[in-house]
Amino acid sequence: MTQFKGSHILSVNQFDLDSIHTIFSVAERMTPYALREKRTRVLDGAILGNLFFEPSTRTRVSFGCAFNLLGGRVAETVGMAASSLSKGESLYDTARVLSTYSDVIAMRHPDAYSVREFAEGSRVPVINGGDGPNEHPTQALLDLFTIQKELGHAGRGIDGMHIAMVGDLKFGRTVHSLSRMLCLYKNVSFTLISPKELAMPDYVIADIENAGHKVTITDQLEGNLDQADILYLTRIQEERFPSQEEANKYRGKFRLNRSIYTQHCKSNTVIMHPLPRDSRAQANELDNDLNSHPNLAIFRQADNGLLIRMALFALTLGVDEQLEQYECPVNWYSRKADF
Repeated sequence: MTQFKGSHILSVNQFDLDSIHTIFSVAERMTPYALREKRTRVLDGAILGNLFFEPSTRTRVSFGCAFNLLGGRVAETVGMAASSLSKGESLYDTARVLSTYSDVIAMRHPDAYSVREFAEGSRVPVINGGDGPNEHPTQALLDLFTIQKELGHAGRGIDGMHIAMVGDLKFGRTVHSLSRMLCLYKNVSFTLISPKELAMPDYVIADIENAGHKVTITDQLEGNLDQADILYLTRIQEERFPSQEEANKYRGKFRLNRSIYTQHCKSNTVIMHPLPRDSRAQANELDNDLNSHPNLAIFRQADNGLLIRMALFALTLGVDEQLEQYECPVNWYSRKADF
């Protein structure tokens, strides 16, 4: 991807290493705004159409907050029933109209490739916030940004690392997107741990292997974590199953707590999860007893999502070189600035 300004962000396949480095560089410059050390009004007057036709907390709110932190305003639609799509309107027609009202659109939809279909009718840049079980490119970017930062603290890089992905790898769009993005790097080892019925799709495994990376596939957690630099857990994607009963067959199959971590992982293995983690007793894939563990990166991961989405807005709207020009002080007390 050589041109961000005016472009849609729909798939991880758009990115090469240079474009990723550009995004990460701009994301780092967003840190003082995210921490409320200062403000920028670079998008004053701009409007984000935040269209979420599938439940979301972090992604929806972080897109909106990212735009607000750059000085823009947010117009939001939540849920299919609250939109004219429930009346039979096409994605194309919806895009033609709502893109008139907005300067950029962030969208999540339950159907694969729906955001791409929507973008075909849009007059403004569209950013994919997740299209069913298919892709989640901004999550992959924030995950990769987190991996780079976490390993960097220990003087390590992404090339040559070992990542273990655990849980629902069939329907987990976050692991699909991250795996394909990691194909841009060198000598990455993948351990894919899931029930056989929820294994990583063959096309993702083919991409990994064609990029020259090592892949180990197993349905056993114990004995397969000891080499991992990154341990990436996912929840059972119950909304993708035909029934609750079907999803319940797999809930709680793979759990990580402090005892299991200490026994089976390296002392510096980084723990990641795209959130939400399922903390119900029958699932509890990532135990609360890890909340104070220094290697638990899940909340740093979520924080990084704000920086990445701010960077993407600045790049797609062509204001990434104007951030400092529109700076002003923060005139309220912000506890964030104390961290």
